[in-house]
Amino acid sequence: MLAIIGLFLCSCSTDKQLTWTLVPYPNDITVQPGAFSFDQGISISNNSDLLDSTAEHFRKKFENLGINITEESVYRIHLEIVDSKSSSEEAYELTIDSEQIKITASNPRGVFYGLMTVWQQLSLSQSLEIPCGQIIDAPRFEYRGFMLDESRHFFGKEKVMQLLDIMSSFKLNTFHWHLTDAPGWRIEIKALPKLGTVGGIGNESNPNGSVQFYTQEEIAEIVAYAAERHITIIPEIDMPGHATAANRAYPEFSGGGSEKRPDFTFNPGKEETYEYLTAILREVSELFPSPYIHFGGDEVHFGNQQWGNDKSIIALMKREKLLNLKEVEQYFSKRMADTIQSLGKITGAWDEVVNGGLSSENTLVYWWRHDKPEQLSNSLKGGYNTILCPRRPLYFDFVQHDTHTIGRRWDGFNPIQDVYLYPDSTHTFTAEELAFVKGIQACLWTAKVTSTDWIDFMSFPRMMALAESAWTTSKNKNYSRFEKNLSNIFDYFDTLDIYYFNSLNDTLRIEPPINKGL
Repeated sequence: MLAIIGLFLCSCSTDKQLTWTLVPYPNDITVQPGAFSFDQGISISNNSDLLDSTAEHFRKKFENLGINITEESVYRIHLEIVDSKSSSEEAYELTIDSEQIKITASNPRGVFYGLMTVWQQLSLSQSLEIPCGQIIDAPRFEYRGFMLDESRHFFGKEKVMQLLDIMSSFKLNTFHWHLTDAPGWRIEIKALPKLGTVGGIGNESNPNGSVQFYTQEEIAEIVAYAAERHITIIPEIDMPGHATAANRAYPEFSGGGSEKRPDFTFNPGKEETYEYLTAILREVSELFPSPYIHFGGDEVHFGNQQWGNDKSIIALMKREKLLNLKEVEQYFSKRMADTIQSLGKITGAWDEVVNGGLSSENTLVYWWRHDKPEQLSNSLKGGYNTILCPRRPLYFDFVQHDTHTIGRRWDGFNPIQDVYLYPDSTHTFTAEELAFVKGIQACLWTAKVTSTDWIDFMSFPRMMALAESAWTTSKNKNYSRFEKNLSNIFDYFDTLDIYYFNSLNDTLRIEPPINKGL
């Protein structure tokens, strides 16, 4: 990037009409004649100790672009915490003249996004000038998320940190981390070490692959890295289904499974199961400052057939007057949600739990089944805060071009334009419903994603379309403008060695190879 920026140092001119090259695009921009130039160096000042870490974070980012930071410079960026009429802590106001950039917000998060707007313009435009004028901006949705599944294939700290960097650069603020599932358990639990050392064996490609999981020290490092970038990490510990890896480690808590999915569930009939899972969730709650713990709650019917023959579950059904296995599942979910609440957290869960009687005040529902719109309607009518993450168009394990061979399809696939146009392309919410729509999230399930190149290929540039859909209001979105800015984004990705899909010319970037036998 430094070399690229250097090419523009001599060509910058305040005589030309500058334009903003930004994703997500701000909601209110006024461009005036003139420009603020960084090529003579800048100073950075602020009016609150709360902004010291933000200023330092961007001081490093600006220096990485070849910009000299010096207190003596008459050209400055000034940061201020002020009272604001906006209800969003992420709202900011950016005022630019030829000698000063002033960023004001009611919260350090808003100042952070104002500075990110400046940094992104420099990075994507490959110029050391930005237009004079004003930006008044706030996000459309408070939750702007991306989910990575690391149970099916594991990618490691370096890749996760790069994803967090890119998410931050495009104003995504929530990383949903799917850490446990049938193929592998990927988080150290000190009270139950075999979860990592035994449950962490293998992956979707190779059930006998080497042990891979995150130590608690690595988790803490990643959480701190995300926090510096104003990203919340929500851990997912899947239960009562998708428990096969955990049951390899501690089979005494298995509730059995099906012929296709043996040991798929935890046993909801044993009191010891709840003590075991509470011990896990207690350590998880201490590792992640997020207000949420996601406990899955989906697809239990894939492997609960043996529940009906288990003596402890039969006794539970008799004692609690449960009529069928669905009510057993709901009993389990209520108990674990109570546990999560006792740890000071809110339960995150997939949309199967909507009909299960969980508290709407303490549950965040993730609507994923695009073929069951009634679940979304029931969630919103039930007063559940809801995240929109339907398979179509927000599952990034679906192919994004008709020529692609690796990835899912379901009466079509998920091209970038569909991601960009969502949710307005498919939903018209009432004001009452919209009050409970907290945001949108893309999900990357990794059954066929076997390398970091595959993460890149399936995520980028669709993640950028997601970012603009989550931040920019529908009236301010413009796909032609967004697509025009993609070439600048691709140039930026080239500096990061990102193996993105070139949606502007699909012949330039083909699918990477599948790594087999990992």
